[in-house]
Amino acid sequence: MLIQISLTGGWELPIKLRCLFPKDIALIEKTAAEYLEVIALCKSLFLKKTRDYGTAWRILRLPSITDQIYIKAQRIRSIQEKGSQKVDDPVRDEFIGIINYCVMALMQMGLDPTASLDMKASELEPLYDAAIDDTFTLLQNKNHDYDEAWREMRVTSITDIILMKLLRVKQIEDNGGNTIVSEGIKANYQDMINYAVFAMILSQASKV
Repeated sequence: MLIQISLTGGWELPIKLRCLFPKDIALIEKTAAEYLEVIALCKSLFLKKTRDYGTAWRILRLPSITDQIYIKAQRIRSIQEKGSQKVDDPVRDEFIGIINYCVMALMQMGLDPTASLDMKASELEPLYDAAIDDTFTLLQNKNHDYDEAWREMRVTSITDIILMKLLRVKQIEDNGGNTIVSEGIKANYQDMINYAVFAMILSQASKV
C-alpha cells in the first residue's frame, strides 16, 4: 500500500517514496486527500443515521443490500438519461448511499452470523474504518497499474460500471456465492465503493 490511510489519524506517504517518485507524489496525495474527504462525509452520515435508527440494517441479508444498492444506481442512471429529476434528493446522496451500503455489506460479511443485530455506533466505527482501509489498499494497487485512468472517465460511465458490477454480484449470489475464475462478491463491493468515490470527486471537480 503506497499510503497508510486512517479515518481517525489521517494518512501519510512513506518518506522513501517521496524521494523516489517526486513527480508522482502530488497526484498520489491529491487522490488520497480527495478520497479521505469523501469517505469522511459518508462515515459521518453513517454514524449519525446509526444513532437515529440503530442498526436495523443488520437484519438485511446480502442480496437485500445488493438490491438496495441497485435501486440507487438505477435512479442515478435514470436521472442522467432524462436530464432532470422530480424528487429533490441529490444524485450525490445516492452515491453516498452506494458507498455506505457497500460498507454495510462488507461489515455483514465479516460479522459472526450469530452476533447481535443491535450494535452501538462505537462498535461499528472500527469495522467501518477497517472496511475502508482494505478498500483503499485495493484502490492504491489498481492506481499503480492503471495510472489514475479513472480521472479521464465520464460520471455516466462510472454509473454503468457500478450497475454492471451489481449484475455480477446478483449472478454470484444466485450461484450460491460460487465463482469459477471471477473475483468474488467482496471485491465487487470494494470496486463499487471506489467507483462511487470517483464519481463524487469528478462531479465536484466539474463544478469548480
